[in-house]
Amino acid sequence: MKRLLPYLKGYTKESILGPLFKLFEATLELFVPLVVAAIIDNGITGGLGSSYVIKAALILVALGAVGLVFSVTAQYFAAKASVGFATRLRHALFAHVGKLSYTDIDTLGTSTLVTRMTADVNQVQSGMNLALRLLLRSPFVVFGAMVMAFLVDAKSAMTFAVTIPALSVVVFGIMLLSIPLYKKVQKHLDAVVRATRENIGGARVIRAFGKEDGEVKSFREKTDSLSKMQKFVGRITGLMNPLTYIIINLAVIILIRTGALRVEMGDLSQGEVIALYNYMAQILVELIKLASLIISITKALASAGRIADVLDVKCSMANGNIPYTAKESGEILAFDNASLRYAGAGADSVSSLSFAVNKGETVGIIGGTGSGKSSLVSLIPRFYDATEGEIRLWGRDIREYDTESLRHAIGVVPQKAVLFAGTLRDNMKWGNKEASDDAIWSALETAQATEVAKEKGGLDALIEAGGRNLSGGQRQRLTIARALVKQPDILILDDSASALDFATDAALRAAIRKDTKDTTVFIVSQRASSLIYADKIIVLDDGEAVGMGTHDELLLSCPLYKEIYETQFQSGGEA
Repeated sequence: MKRLLPYLKGYTKESILGPLFKLFEATLELFVPLVVAAIIDNGITGGLGSSYVIKAALILVALGAVGLVFSVTAQYFAAKASVGFATRLRHALFAHVGKLSYTDIDTLGTSTLVTRMTADVNQVQSGMNLALRLLLRSPFVVFGAMVMAFLVDAKSAMTFAVTIPALSVVVFGIMLLSIPLYKKVQKHLDAVVRATRENIGGARVIRAFGKEDGEVKSFREKTDSLSKMQKFVGRITGLMNPLTYIIINLAVIILIRTGALRVEMGDLSQGEVIALYNYMAQILVELIKLASLIISITKALASAGRIADVLDVKCSMANGNIPYTAKESGEILAFDNASLRYAGAGADSVSSLSFAVNKGETVGIIGGTGSGKSSLVSLIPRFYDATEGEIRLWGRDIREYDTESLRHAIGVVPQKAVLFAGTLRDNMKWGNKEASDDAIWSALETAQATEVAKEKGGLDALIEAGGRNLSGGQRQRLTIARALVKQPDILILDDSASALDFATDAALRAAIRKDTKDTTVFIVSQRASSLIYADKIIVLDDGEAVGMGTHDELLLSCPLYKEIYETQFQSGGEA
């Protein structure tokens, strides 16, 4: 939790005033048993009559009213501080995750990051709110009641001195046992979230293969495991209330018995016994609150530790300090014996790649499924760093460039077309906030998406999250247009036309060749027809380049490319 406290900065006043007003309210509460004792001893048995009782009752009402004001004020400040703290923490966590490399995110796992950013932050917020209101109040009332009991009668108050340490052992012992167990609960929750995410995202695949029963069984196993762990922790924390009740009730029995004997002896008045009993009741109530508070804080501490673990992850990809600058012409990109092995993988996904690309050239990348095509192009914008070898951009190691300026110069259209909730104009401006409407329409025309935009209502058309109100081909064309709006020096099309028909694909490639003459284009595709006119084609097989050259050269020199081409065109004739 200490790691997260800096995010409470800016709410220092609220963090002080919240507990302070709660202490004011608790102080007033400690005077209530004394007023009740005075009513009994002076107003009822002392003969002062109903007027004294009424005056004392009005004092009780005043104490309650002022205490209510203090309590509401404390709640306001505690809520303001905890919500502000959680908001800052959530923003910081989101920003931190955004700065992590793909390798770091792959290692941590998407499902656990989602859980930590939602459920864990909410748990910490709830724990912070309760802590600001009750963490000082409950112990203050407990020890305050003991002090007031000593002021009433020191001999009887010795019962309090024994009871409170015994209760502390129970409460803190259970807390220490619960913290590591709640961390395990959150891990089981991660597994449930991951399974839920996979099943919702892959619902069509599950139904297509008739795997509903298997997935339901797997999900049930994960939820049962979570349920068992929660029940186990619940049984341990559930011991807190009965144990505290046993200790408190034993103390009450001893207190009433000894008090009754001393009243008969004349050492105590009836009002003082009632006051002592009320103080014991206050301790009971506050310890029940404290027990619930400890459980909530234990959960919050477990969640805070999980959040801190993410915040402590340092980005494995060092950022360069040289701003990206383009040149008029020449060799823009060169791979020098570059290899990539993903974290935890047993072999390279891309190995020993060496080639050079000049500005304005179009490079095609083709190969079978899993041959390393996407892995190759992911090295260019530094989504991953080469584990061996070197990649040079304008003659300089790509790792020396500032990552933000580097990626600003590169337009990437990934395999999965992703659009965000908002207007079409908002989506198009992701790469260039200053882009004019004319520039957006020009990019849409190049991407063969003009009709899509007009059909949906123009640039102010609303796009649902993930582009759910668009077909696969429409999403792909719009994501290509979004990349073109950036006017990048390097454009990467990672199998981004797979949902397009051949005629639209051909028109798209022709428009890109015409409108992006100064842009270096990388086209990843499994269609040989998409790469025929590329200046250079790289043929990959199991992560290695088995052929490199133009279409005509590869037909003569690369058996794999020839096989792919003839398989797609069967007769081996013209496209």
